[in-house]
Parts: sequence; C-alpha cells; structure tokens
Amino acid sequence: MTSSFAQQWGMYTFYATKGQTSAYLVDTNSTQYHSWTFASNKTSGYSAYLIPGDTIVRSYNYTSSGGMTGGGVTGGVQKVTWIGTVAWDFQYNSANFTLHHDICPMPNGNVLMIAYEKKTSAEATQAGASSNVTIKSEKLMEVHPTGPTTGTVVWEWHLWDHLCQNYNAAKDNYYATISDHPELLNINYTTGSDLSDRWHMNGVDYNAALDQIVVSMHYMNQVFVIDHSTTTAEAAGHTGGNSGKGGDFLYRWGNPASYGASGTAKFNVIHDAHWISSDNPKYPNYLCAYNNKGGTGSKTAITIWSPPYNGYNYSYTAGQAYGPANYAYQYNSSFTCQNEGNSQQLPNGNMIVNNSFASVYEIDSSNTIVWSKTSTNSTHVYRYSLCYVRGPIATAGASQTQITAGTPVTLNATATSVTETNPTYTYDWSSNPAGFTSSVQNPILTPNTITTYTVLVTNTALGCSSTSSVVVDVTVGTNENAIDNLEIYPNPSSNVFNIKLPSNNLNYLLEVFDPIGRIILNDNNIKSFDLKDYQSGLYFVVFTFENNKKVIKKLSLIK
Repeated sequence: MTSSFAQQWGMYTFYATKGQTSAYLVDTNSTQYHSWTFASNKTSGYSAYLIPGDTIVRSYNYTSSGGMTGGGVTGGVQKVTWIGTVAWDFQYNSANFTLHHDICPMPNGNVLMIAYEKKTSAEATQAGASSNVTIKSEKLMEVHPTGPTTGTVVWEWHLWDHLCQNYNAAKDNYYATISDHPELLNINYTTGSDLSDRWHMNGVDYNAALDQIVVSMHYMNQVFVIDHSTTTAEAAGHTGGNSGKGGDFLYRWGNPASYGASGTAKFNVIHDAHWISSDNPKYPNYLCAYNNKGGTGSKTAITIWSPPYNGYNYSYTAGQAYGPANYAYQYNSSFTCQNEGNSQQLPNGNMIVNNSFASVYEIDSSNTIVWSKTSTNSTHVYRYSLCYVRGPIATAGASQTQITAGTPVTLNATATSVTETNPTYTYDWSSNPAGFTSSVQNPILTPNTITTYTVLVTNTALGCSSTSSVVVDVTVGTNENAIDNLEIYPNPSSNVFNIKLPSNNLNYLLEVFDPIGRIILNDNNIKSFDLKDYQSGLYFVVFTFENNKKVIKKLSLIK
C-alpha cells in the first residue's frame, strides 16, 4: 500500500492567481494545459474551483461606491466556461454587507457564500456585547443563479441568531453559564484585537450526504458545523432540520475556551475547514483545517480529526469539550504561512499542501514530496484527475417518459466534452429492474413496468466515462385501444349493469348521467351498478382514467 501512495495522483492542478486576472491548469510536469483570462477590473479573490462541465466558479474583487472593504472582502462571484465566457456574474457589496473569503459550489448548481452583515453599536449592545462598537457579523447564503447577473437567495443562516452572553442579564441572549450552551457563540469571546471583526469566518464546505456545512473562523480558532437541511425560518431558530436543532451549532472543535470548557486549543490561526471525501483510504469523512501557526515551532500544519458522528448530530457530554481530545493526524510543515492557504487530501492517500503565495507541493504517506511548483500566488490550489477535467458529461433521455404498457419508447444518450475535439463514444445501457441491455446510442424498447434506464458513456480515446439515467413511468393496461374495448352488459338491462375491463389494474372515475344530463351516480373503480330506481330511457356512462383518457358508453334502461 505504501508504494501505491508514492505515486503522484491525478493529472491537472488548478489555481487562480489572487489579485490578478488569470487562472491555470498545469499537468504534473507543470506544463500549462489550459488558462483563463478575466476582466482587468475583476481580479481573482479568495478562492476558485473547477466544477464538472469544465466551468470555473470564482470569487473576485468588487466594491461598490461606499461599499464595505477589508481583508478577505471579495464582493463578486462568477461562473466562467472553458472558453472564457462569463456565464454568471453576481455582485453583493454595499455599505452594510459584502461577500468575503471563501465560497462553495454545490451539487445543485447553487453557490454557498460567506457574507459580512453590519450590526450597529446599538444592536451590539442590545445583543449583550460588552463593548460599544459596530460589529461585522457573519451570514451564509445559498444563491441560485437566475440570470446572467442575478441570483435568488434560496437559503440563509445568520450568526446573529445564535449568540449567547453572560455579561448583562438585561440584554438579549443572556445565559448565566456559557458552558451550558456550546450550541451558541459567546458574543464577548474573541482572540483578535479588532472588536468590530471579532469572528472573521474564512472557510466553508458542504457535505451533501449529511446536508451540513462546516465553517472556520479565524478569531475563534475553531470550526463549526451547521445543519443545512433546515428552512431559512428554521435556520433562524433552535429547532427543525435533520438534527432537530435548527440553526444552532451541531458541533464545534478546536478551542474549548470559547464556550467555557476546559481543554487545549488546537489551532493558532485557522483557515480552509473542509470534509475529507468518503473515498479517502486514510481519513474518510474526517474533518480537516489549515493550521497556520499551530504546528511544531509555530510552523504551518494540516490538522485532521474524526468527528464524533451520532446520526445527524454529534456526541457530546454536557460541561465538557467536544471530542475528540486530540487530532487523528497532523502534518507539520517547514514553513509558516501567516494567513490563508489550503490543503487537499487525495484519493490515493497523498496530500496537496499550499503555502499560499510561495509554493504548492504534493506529499505521499511518508511525507515525501512527489511534486511541487513554486509561486502559484493562490490562496487555494486543487488537483483534479484527467477524467474530471476531460471526461464526458452524459445525458440520458427518452422520447416519452409517461406511457401505457406496450407503447414503444426511444431512449437517447448524448455526451459533451468541451475539452476534446471530435471525441468518439461508446454507449452501454442497463436497467433497473434488470433485463435490458444495449450498446446502441438510441435504442428502441417497449417497457411493461416503471423502469430506470442508465447509460454509461465512455470516451474511447481517454477511457473516461460518465453515467446518466432516465425513468420511464408505465401505466399497465391503459393504452387507449385497450380502454376503448371495455364493455357494459347486459345492455339493455332492467336494473343492474356490469362492467368488463380489459385489465384489472385500471383506475377510473365512473359517472352516470340521466336522459336530461344530470349526474345520478359517481364512484371509483366499481364493477357494477344498479339503476332500479330510475325510469326507462337512454343513459350515458363516462369513464375517466388516470391518464385523463375518457370513454363514453350509452346505456338502455328498459323496465
């Protein structure tokens, strides 16, 4: 196993030069594979990511007239395509709020953002602050792109809703004992000298499996986990969501003193809180943070620990510090990165370590450097596989997705790969329930039950694949010809009429109309009905089926 870790992992390293107008993909020989150039008035901010489909999601530096400024302030977020087209440009900066530091692209195409929101000195005093200052509070926003420059906030969380204090019993958020409420943040605790920016959130990551968010806060020297499954209203309170705790902290780690617990501080300036992926062979689903001055001799370290998962919550003993008591692993570097920086834990056990504006390198499990590059000038650097960057993006579809049994359907598969010229693909279809396979791009079949069809599209030159699925919903026995063949007998009849259906699986509403058009009977899925109380004449029966198909029959009632 050690020998496999000694190999470089992946193919391309991505970074955007902070404060400048370029981003790059370089291979493991440090040869440039691709680059992007941005507008001169929108220089790169704190972080940039390459998402599937070969699109960059980047923060950039933007300040409106009179807008908030400061270290880590960004103000704008863009999505930029492989060829450099700006697909989305969202700005959020004013005198009272601004984007700052990290962003996190989400699986649904939305973007999670950190923002300052200004609180006046009067608001701070009312919240229980011991100092009469304006405070840059924090919030998280999930923004859904709605147009080239617009976005809708579909979820948000405000730190101001989750404070505590034991300074003034006459003010808000008062609790006599801070240590009884680790789910809240003590408004009067800080390790920084700037009381207006006492928290300074700087890293954010999203865990789709848990539907939770982790953030790091510089002056808290700590990470915090928040429930994202809440509504925005629940996120403002203390109940709701998968955890049942609303927007309160589910877990915090790194500085027990901040909530009145005993224990050793683990961080000395913190950035880049994130989950390690579940496929990592060494630390699956662990948490990790960039420990700027917390390593041996105040050097930079990468700190990794195992959270005490308990379903959607985290195990905790009242009055004590959150576990674990110590980290599972810490890489102690030979440099000191005073601020910013990041790391990435790779699928083969290797790790990317970024010394921000000096260098970036990859180490194996023995801490041997197997790749390095100097002067990337980037806060964040990430390694991606060949197939992540150049692989196809498959899309599955069908000529119809809601049919009656016996109706022919044409499945269709398409693939895009913006980095490749004239790629050749193979197609491999399968089904659930099993039984259907095909290597044809657009096969024709006749489903008899609801089925999920999945296509595996492979770029033959690269050996890279992608899957996509389509569901075909089948209503058994309700094709129009079959419905038309239903019978009512005897007809004529003196009282009882029976219904003979082409299938026992049909669902329908039956309505009987008298000779002058009044409804005298309606019922669901009956097999007979009695008109003994009605006079002789011509009656009509209307069957309405689940697919809104209607069948009308004439009845002759003879006494």
